[in-house]
Amino acid sequence: MSNYESIRGTRVKYLTSDPTLNSSTEGQVWYNSTTGTNKALVQIKAWSSVGSLGTSRYDIGGTGTQTAALGAGGYGGSLRNNTEEYNGFSWTAGGNLGTARYGLGMAGTQTAGLGFGGFVTGPTNSTEEYDGTSWTAGGSLGTARRNIRGCGLQTAGLAFGGNFPPGGPTGFTEEYNGTSWSEQNDMTDAREWLSGFGIQTAAIAAGGTPTPVETSCESYDGSTWTTVNSLNTGRYGLAAGGIQTVGVVFGGSPSPTATEEWDGTNWTTSPATLATGRTQLGGAGTQSAALAFGGKPPPSSGTAATEEYNSNINIITKAAWSSGGNLNLTRGNTKGGGIQTAAITTGGQTAPGSPTGFTVRAETETYDGTSWTEVGDMSNARREFSAFGTQGAAVAFGGENPGDATLNATENWNGSSWTAGGNYPVEIFLQGSAGTQTAGLGIGGSVPGGPTNLTCEYDGSTWTSTAPGGNLGTSRYGLEGAGTQTAAVAFGGSPPRTGLTEEYDGTSWTSSNTMNANLRAMGGAGIQTAALSFGGAPGDVTTTEQYNGTSWVTSANMASGRSYLGGCGTTAAALAMGNGSTPTAEEFTEGTEVVTASTLTTS
Repeated sequence: MSNYESIRGTRVKYLTSDPTLNSSTEGQVWYNSTTGTNKALVQIKAWSSVGSLGTSRYDIGGTGTQTAALGAGGYGGSLRNNTEEYNGFSWTAGGNLGTARYGLGMAGTQTAGLGFGGFVTGPTNSTEEYDGTSWTAGGSLGTARRNIRGCGLQTAGLAFGGNFPPGGPTGFTEEYNGTSWSEQNDMTDAREWLSGFGIQTAAIAAGGTPTPVETSCESYDGSTWTTVNSLNTGRYGLAAGGIQTVGVVFGGSPSPTATEEWDGTNWTTSPATLATGRTQLGGAGTQSAALAFGGKPPPSSGTAATEEYNSNINIITKAAWSSGGNLNLTRGNTKGGGIQTAAITTGGQTAPGSPTGFTVRAETETYDGTSWTEVGDMSNARREFSAFGTQGAAVAFGGENPGDATLNATENWNGSSWTAGGNYPVEIFLQGSAGTQTAGLGIGGSVPGGPTNLTCEYDGSTWTSTAPGGNLGTSRYGLEGAGTQTAAVAFGGSPPRTGLTEEYDGTSWTSSNTMNANLRAMGGAGIQTAALSFGGAPGDVTTTEQYNGTSWVTSANMASGRSYLGGCGTTAAALAMGNGSTPTAEEFTEGTEVVTASTLTTS
């Protein structure tokens, strides 16, 4: 019978404790004499879903690394000039391309990118350079073409393949020196919708079309292309990452979930497959840390889905929503406060199709991180109101009840019952709020005359209107707030529907960067420098965005789209509750990166 030494040429190590687990121990076997077990390090290969692009599209260009990627252009109902930057967790908007296009090639990094070719009204030879903020014109390609691929750097780029009607697929190759392109030797196989990776003097081109779909691969040495071993699965519209000796390709048609790794000689099919199968997607990164984004999942017209590929022993946990306990009463327009493991929600409305029919509610429930418990009702049934505070000391104010019209009543919660507080200065509904029971804030909303920019402060018993200089810069309702009475942030709202963001310092509001999406009726959590927005209208969206005190980035989507919901907690651990159609609460966990390893143990 074979043994480990005869197979690997290495004796099994005899150790009193496990070694430090890192890439140098991958594939090794050892005996732990303390536990009396044989152990081996197992490599992990997996795709994981992360924050989506702000704009769904396909035929998008991509370059960079898994933690600093750049996506630009594409098609999503129209030509796109959008540029987005990925930070390892989520996407943010960058400067727009000067020329909207799809099917472009890209090279370089997130702060020194290169975009070239593509389709505008026809194939283009336009080249643009990105400095991390904006695009400027570069030297034109010698041959205009679309569905082109590229790799390398902004000052040492490589462009190959593509389509230039009426000539069709081409093997044309050009090198860029930071100023101009120069023609080089053609690829052996003319092709478009191919993938490629590497640098200007050491690159790989793989797959593509015309029919039959290409399995062929070629290697470039800075002068000529040489045919190398073929892909296991022929496809076009695929994406890639890596260098000439270590690469990965993924997606494409007709195998939109397939992934293959390149070791410099051969291709090996990875056991990991994309969760969202797609073609004509963007790609970036390396074999051990790649990124897939956008694309066209058959038969849809485009996606914003983003996934990370890891083929190593580093476990990266990304931001995610998971199911929490079900509310006892399925309702929308509910609001509350507290933290993820000690929350409160109250009020709202049941849907017309529910067992009770359309009814405005006063019920209150508390959450312990696992289940909801019904407690004392509010004195005033209300919907489209606002609430803030903690599970043991909350405030509910304003709102609407068809039988009572608009309310200005305030109620204080002491952990077991509600009592009357001071009335709000005006009848108000669909307002935002922030703060604690003894230092709260009411923000904007709708009054009988329409949207307002009114800001009011609460001391636990009395509301005080701030001076005109303390009012929001923009009147709106359906907005959300987070933070404290002296350090708050307000975002979203309508009309018109907006992503406007403003910060409050206890005296006045100042404008900040807008959200990526224009929304109202969201849930919110966090503080002024670390806030979270989730869900919202129009419709019931799954969108989540995170604010760092300066700008918003997209994060993991909720499992269920919802609007007019309640939210509380922090950006590290938030809670979404209510919707009218689902009783399920959802819990948000912020992403972390932990270097660990997985071991396979046998006795």
